[in-house]
Amino acid sequence: MDKDGTLLARKGFVVPSRSELKEFSERGGGLFIDVADSEAHHRAYVDQLHGLVRAEKSLGEIANTQISGETRSARQASQDERMDWLDLQAIANTLLRDTQPASFQERLERLQRQLMRHIQRNPDGALFALIYLSASELRMYSATHAMLVSLMCMLAAKEVLAWPEAEQQLIGKAALTMNIGMTELQDKLALQLEPPATSQRQQVNNHSHHSVEMLLDLGVQDPLWLEIVRDHHRAVPGPLASRTPADRMARLIRRADMFAARLSPRASRPPIAPAAAMQACYFDENQAIDEAGAAIIKAVGIYQPGSFVRLTTQEVAVVIQRGQNTTTPRVAVLLNRSGVPTVEPILRDTHLREYRIVASVPHKDVKIQLNLERLLPLTSLPKSDRPW
Repeated sequence: MDKDGTLLARKGFVVPSRSELKEFSERGGGLFIDVADSEAHHRAYVDQLHGLVRAEKSLGEIANTQISGETRSARQASQDERMDWLDLQAIANTLLRDTQPASFQERLERLQRQLMRHIQRNPDGALFALIYLSASELRMYSATHAMLVSLMCMLAAKEVLAWPEAEQQLIGKAALTMNIGMTELQDKLALQLEPPATSQRQQVNNHSHHSVEMLLDLGVQDPLWLEIVRDHHRAVPGPLASRTPADRMARLIRRADMFAARLSPRASRPPIAPAAAMQACYFDENQAIDEAGAAIIKAVGIYQPGSFVRLTTQEVAVVIQRGQNTTTPRVAVLLNRSGVPTVEPILRDTHLREYRIVASVPHKDVKIQLNLERLLPLTSLPKSDRPW
């Protein structure tokens, strides 16, 4: 890639001559590869060399060694296991700026598989990370927003609506790419203090069609995927059963998109409290209960992992796990009743009367910095390890 991330040569391309290699290296400010790919390739190469040395291979064999596709695949799987949420945020950010079709779908499917793996292993931890990141910072807004919407839609499709796995995967990819036509604009608007200019509003209004055009250019041919992206902002209330597959998936994305947008801050305004954002998602354009919105709420809860709440004890806690129903999550107290940070998180179960939730607390009102590495393990505590 060049310094801006534009793909100069696809996987498997062979530079035929030294002169063309020089031309490549001078194009676009130099040659670059993704940091994650560089690390994985280096580790695979070194491990393979060590293996050859241990096997007492000749110097000629060692000098001619190359990394096979199978080795790369194994290393990629190992690397996927080690990636944290900040890694995924950066990967999504780069992906949504990709203008070359050669590796786009492969990289998108890799990202989507990682989100699916988190859903299967620890959905509470995935929600915790993305909701907290969405509500607490402006960096890489478009990428974080896309991942959160994708995660919520796949979770609702799996746990509430019981859609087939193929539809779960498709809605995940469609949600990740719904705003690809305005990625840079989204990030700019998140940091912009003044209202959107007329030209910016026009880009926002046209982004669905622009996203479809970009996806076609990037090699996406699935008509269902393209239709979902094209229609994900259609405001058509009503039940899901009577809709076409593309229409019902577009509707689910629309409701999750509304919630995530309200949850996230802008330079010009703070985020809305999660409970208020969910209320806007729950009711449709006619102020009736929205089936798609209700599915999102059942999937993630009224008080979602990563959001803050106040208990009857006047303690302020962060939600770490969904509970027995949408209003009784498990939480970790971070501020005692005097507003002083606790030395260690104190775990509570809000279905108990003495620890019930009395209000959600906006992120801007909690003046402490969460340590994701420290708190994420709490989201996966098995029942036998819980103190409640």
